[in-house]
Amino acid sequence: MPQDARERLSRGAVLVDIRAADEHARERIAQARHVPMDRLQAGSLPLAGASAVIFHCRSGHRTQVNASALKACAACDAYALEGGLDAWKKAGLPIVADVSQPLELQRQVQIAAGSLIVLGAVLGVTVSPWFHALSGFVGAGLVFAGASGFCGLARVLTRMPWNRNALAG
Repeated sequence: MPQDARERLSRGAVLVDIRAADEHARERIAQARHVPMDRLQAGSLPLAGASAVIFHCRSGHRTQVNASALKACAACDAYALEGGLDAWKKAGLPIVADVSQPLELQRQVQIAAGSLIVLGAVLGVTVSPWFHALSGFVGAGLVFAGASGFCGLARVLTRMPWNRNALAG
């Protein structure tokens, strides 16, 4: 619970944000240290003097899925912020938001892919059935991305002008 986490923080715990850099740049808890999940390794979290570490993501799902790996990273007691950043905000606790940062890359992919699928369906009904191939192509790309871990649409989106600076750092 966010209030429990806040109490632990006041007693020397350290809050660690495991989200990707683009997520952290747009919205974060001020006192959280940013260490993306893909950079954590067993015993790799330098937290000298910390009484405990509290890991968080956006909804709490990533921290729960990776709980054993996260616990292995800390040399002290490790906890997950139940409900993540969303619960923190819902509890009325302060966050730092920078809406000038682009939406998270994953959300951009969802918006673009969904829009292309709808466009293909609408054009397939109104203009030519051949436009249904666009929906099929995008759907196949999403299946491939899920199976392989490579998303061509994400690669294209990272090159867009609004993402160049935000995703570089």
